[in-house]
Amino acid sequence: MSSQLSNNNNNYTTASTFPNPYISRKLNNMDQAQVMKKEREDWMRLYHKTLKGIEAMIDVQRMVKDMKKIVEETNTIMTEMEETILMVSINN
Repeated sequence: MSSQLSNNNNNYTTASTFPNPYISRKLNNMDQAQVMKKEREDWMRLYHKTLKGIEAMIDVQRMVKDMKKIVEETNTIMTEMEETILMVSINN
């Protein structure tokens, strides 16, 4: 019985660890993951830069809209003043 145990203990199969395709694939996947991470970071930077640009354009559009309102109000006031001046000059 003890001879059977010793025979069973020696029935190991070993596999070559070099080159290990699993490790090679794993390393390649890590390299690919790092490349993808860098690309994602680049895209995120571009996305945020684009958002900031859009926000700046929106701010400019708001300023132009506000300026347009001020110009329209000024134009209305000037027209009223012109009418008032004409009425006064006609009446005198």
